[in-house]
Amino acid sequence: MGSPINFQVVIIGAGASGLMCALAAGRRGRRTLLLDHADRAGKKILVSGGGRCNFTNQSVEPRNYLSNNPHFYKSALGLFKPCDFIYLLKKHGVAYQERTLGQLFCKGSSREIVDLLLKECRMAGVTIQTKRTVEKIEKAGHFKVITNMETYEAESLVIATGGLSMPEAGATGFGHSVAKRFGLKVLPCRPGLVPLTLSKRDMKRLEGLAGVSVYAEVSCGKQSFREAVLFTHKGLSGPAILQISNYWLPGDEIIINLLPGIGLAEKIRGWRRERPKSRLSNLIGGLLAKSLARQLLGPSRDNKPVNQYNEKEIKEAAEIFHQWRVLPSGTEGYGKAEVTIGGVDTDGISSKTFEARRVKGLYFIGEVLDVAGWLGGYNLHWAWASGYRAGQFV
Repeated sequence: MGSPINFQVVIIGAGASGLMCALAAGRRGRRTLLLDHADRAGKKILVSGGGRCNFTNQSVEPRNYLSNNPHFYKSALGLFKPCDFIYLLKKHGVAYQERTLGQLFCKGSSREIVDLLLKECRMAGVTIQTKRTVEKIEKAGHFKVITNMETYEAESLVIATGGLSMPEAGATGFGHSVAKRFGLKVLPCRPGLVPLTLSKRDMKRLEGLAGVSVYAEVSCGKQSFREAVLFTHKGLSGPAILQISNYWLPGDEIIINLLPGIGLAEKIRGWRRERPKSRLSNLIGGLLAKSLARQLLGPSRDNKPVNQYNEKEIKEAAEIFHQWRVLPSGTEGYGKAEVTIGGVDTDGISSKTFEARRVKGLYFIGEVLDVAGWLGGYNLHWAWASGYRAGQFV
């Protein structure tokens, strides 16, 4: 392959964090190379937000993230804010809009985000090489990166290869392998922001509900979210379920309040007076899907008019809808997950520079680290923030 091609910085992974790190390093005058095994940069960005790219959120706070070290991400988030990325969009004339809960999306296509990042990289003098599979990394003073086509050498090496979620977009465990190769600890990983599956018995009980969506409050432990819940052929999905999946562990029960903000017991008492001959499922069907009300009540509770319900039965019926207890059997896995929980242990990484504490010149950014955000633009914002911050030091 000949002599190594020399750069000051080599970044492996041309996703969100890698592109941001590359443009930041290039702006500092660093000779920067951005490598990716895919045929083009930003593949995961292109499919984000249903092709509209939920690039950040109006309000980004530490509480929107989880990690084994909850203090690690505070510095980067404090130094790169939503307005900093919005500035880039305005600079390039990319229109955007705010949706539910402060989520910011492109009005056009996710391609606009990738294009502006590539343009910024070109303006900063960054070299981008795709279809480059890294076969080996060596360190003897500088880093030597051996690929399927060329060998590169650099004083700084940045791992921006993401986690295990969305393997169809090219996700692999490469970054975790590099961390282990250099003696860094990698925490156990699991899918996050992922639909939950139910047992065959529970699915039988919910037969015919696939496609039904309800607004609900979903809780697991001390964490709860109020958003839509979607019934699927495998279990439960929708924003509230994806959010709570970050906090759910096998064996945990989730509690779903299908009528948040509504006192169902008091409603039933009123119906006893006002609509005494009506079936309870028909009445609750005015508040959420009638098919769901019938399935949860079951024929034994729904075979008599509402005026025949005594106080004990009213409370029991209300509890079914306010505290529906569900024991998920698992998740739909990394193929449906939007993020990876776990990853490179942040205790071994500087929160200021993102450099490995024990390996000079080696940096980890983005989803490869043990930092995961909520649904709503938070994970892309972490990619921007960590990439930009590391780009000031590589």
